[in-house]
Amino acid sequence: MTALTLLAVDGSTTAVELADAPGFTPPRQPLRSRVAYAAAHVVPKPYADNTPGQPAEIDWDATLAYRHHVYSWGLGVADAMDTAQRNMGLDPAATRELITRSAAEAASAGGALVVGVNTDHLEAEQVSLDEVIDAYKEQLHHAEDAGAGAVLMASRHLARAAQSADDYRRVYREVLAAAGAPVVLHWLGTAFDPSLEGYFGSTDTNAASDTLVEIIEASADKVSGVKMSLLDADAEIAVRRRLPETARMFTGDDFNYVGLIAGDDEGHSDALLGAFAAIAPHASAAIRALDQGDPAEYRRILQPTEALSRQIFAAPTFYYKTGVAFLSWLNGHQAAFQMVGGLHAARSLPHLSEIVRLANACGAFERPELAAARWHSLLTLNGVFDATDAPAEAASETAEVLA
Repeated sequence: MTALTLLAVDGSTTAVELADAPGFTPPRQPLRSRVAYAAAHVVPKPYADNTPGQPAEIDWDATLAYRHHVYSWGLGVADAMDTAQRNMGLDPAATRELITRSAAEAASAGGALVVGVNTDHLEAEQVSLDEVIDAYKEQLHHAEDAGAGAVLMASRHLARAAQSADDYRRVYREVLAAAGAPVVLHWLGTAFDPSLEGYFGSTDTNAASDTLVEIIEASADKVSGVKMSLLDADAEIAVRRRLPETARMFTGDDFNYVGLIAGDDEGHSDALLGAFAAIAPHASAAIRALDQGDPAEYRRILQPTEALSRQIFAAPTFYYKTGVAFLSWLNGHQAAFQMVGGLHAARSLPHLSEIVRLANACGAFERPELAAARWHSLLTLNGVFDATDAPAEAASETAEVLA
């Protein structure tokens, strides 16, 4: 038995048994019952200057390999979005290159891809509505020229410039008119970005929902769906029931996705989730259970992952990217636990330890022995224990796997 050491907030340690990998296998056929995208992160070069404020230096091989990992499980990739550290370390030049490279990889892999379109290349914080429209169009055309589908992300510039719901209606109407293919809209809540308070013209969720639905209905041929990331299941269901048949609801609720994807008698949500980047095998297996008409098996597979996701996305929620990258490292998808902008330092060791505990409990370790070895090496590096203090089995496993 391999012992997995956990760290409490008071510095004390306990040990639990390392669980086996769940043994999921990649699908042989496309997923049918739900459309599902995993919002992927970026992997930096571990030796580069990815400190706060510096331009992102991306390890493109590892970053694109992670997208192939997602595709191998039958999921689509949502790229250059919040999980990729838009506005939190991923600069505009790196964003453009990510979109170009990711689109080429999607084409080679036959994978479904959507990418974030925003206004974040503008240097000025305060701009006019016309400048917001032009900025959106510039990024939209770049995404389309690269061959990617588009997600119109919530714009900080628009949130600052808009004076009313009518301003949102105008901006989205003009940007959508320029789209060459239907796009997904994104409503990002203040838990993810406090500067977006009052988006769609109101701090009242019902009033803002009215504006969102009106925008979609006014350009129904240009909107394929909307991603809601309010962490409010009731609000998502209410909007979902009002959408035209041409628009899907993509849940962005990393707290309540199991029930939202399962749905009810009036419909279900599809998925565009950062959480799915951390649990791609589970997401794939669960949707395959729905494909086979087995909702109980779907819940058996996916329900235990929700506690893990809630820990990854715990307040302050906008630091959830750290947990996604941490699990990527534990599972062997990147050489080092590092992030652009130095964001790997955004969560404490006890917070990461709880991620380890919950990942172990739900079977999110794809290579459990490697995950344990890497976690114990991080504890050793941070002085929680040294090689002589570590549990004998854990120390032995660390040395063996890292050798």
